[in-house]
Amino acid sequence: MSNNKTWHEKHHEALGFGSRLADWVAKGMGSWKFIILQTIFVMIWMGLNLVGYVYHWDAYPFILLNLLFSTQAAYAAPIIMMSQNRQSERDRIQAQSDYQTNVDAKLEIEALAIRLDKIEVEKLDKIIKMLEEMESNSAK
Repeated sequence: MSNNKTWHEKHHEALGFGSRLADWVAKGMGSWKFIILQTIFVMIWMGLNLVGYVYHWDAYPFILLNLLFSTQAAYAAPIIMMSQNRQSERDRIQAQSDYQTNVDAKLEIEALAIRLDKIEVEKLDKIIKMLEEMESNSAK
């Protein structure tokens, strides 16, 4: 296996536990699965507290539920921002890599153009030499 790794592989390997966790949380909280599960949780919570025959642990207006959401938001926002900051850094690294690839490709194309020009000049010189030889042979 080759030692040449892409910039993406190198970047992924350089991520620490916190960055990986932030990406995982942001990915999870930004999904329909999370929205659906949270909606089901809220409906069950409210339903049990509204129709609970024996025990209402969080009676209307659901102050404990609001506290849970506030706590979730207090942690989710900075975690998602960490993931977005890391994503911005990854995008910057990708843009730099793309730029370097374009510079390298430009240099290769320029080198090929010079080589093709040289080949063309050599061919033209051969044609001119052949024409001169033909002229000198026909003049004799």
